[in-house]
Amino acid sequence: MGTGVQDSQNGETYRSVKKLAPEFDANVLKLIAIAAMTVDHLTWMLFPGYAKEPLPVFLHIIGRLTCPIMCFFIAEGFHYTHDIKKYTGRLFLFAGVSHVPYILASENYVDWKSFLPFYYGDVLNQTSVMWALAWGLVMLRIAESSRIRAAWKPVLVVLACAAALPSDWSCIASLCVLSIGTNRGNAKKQILWCLFYIALYAGVYCLALDPLYGVLQFGVVLSIPLLFFYNGTRGKNARINRVMKWLFYLYYPLHLLVIGLIMQFVLK
Repeated sequence: MGTGVQDSQNGETYRSVKKLAPEFDANVLKLIAIAAMTVDHLTWMLFPGYAKEPLPVFLHIIGRLTCPIMCFFIAEGFHYTHDIKKYTGRLFLFAGVSHVPYILASENYVDWKSFLPFYYGDVLNQTSVMWALAWGLVMLRIAESSRIRAAWKPVLVVLACAAALPSDWSCIASLCVLSIGTNRGNAKKQILWCLFYIALYAGVYCLALDPLYGVLQFGVVLSIPLLFFYNGTRGKNARINRVMKWLFYLYYPLHLLVIGLIMQFVLK
């Protein structure tokens, strides 16, 4: 055990480290998520399939930053929004807007019938991660509602999981939103629950799709230090904050549309 002097010195050292550590507001973290997402999606375009070369694997690991950051901010949005119904509606609206660009930019695209979920018999990756994020918000609303009986909440969450299952990241993204939101203020529980869900996702990925790319999903841990340095603010500039509020919603379908058009009309 340390002496009082040692404890005091350790405390001062910790505070000094915190002062020297970087701080990220929500805008910076969202830009990091957007950049990582773009890198990931461009890598899928340039290196189709489960490429095993070091470069695409490394770039896909960088891409794992995006999902946990967006799950975190969906959960934060639940606690800060002034109108939860509008917030939920906005997520589902952009999930709908993103559907066609997502399919166009995916390897699932065959013809116009590919836009119809399940038409060709596939169950997974039938629509974008925005669908999973929207259902994650619904799960969080269910869990935090005082109007829903406790006995019904697990049933409704399971039904929401089923609804989110066909999307990119499946119901795992939804469950991460739920675990982050319900354990707000307890980083240890947030991390452990999210890693548990990611482990399930990685296991299924290894068995059903590709072992290397299953393990690669654990690249999400790279987001932990970034979120650790989140300072709890949107940003200092009100005008930039207004732009950033809509940037991801607009950028996500637009960049997928551009990538999809390149894949279907240039690279084919």
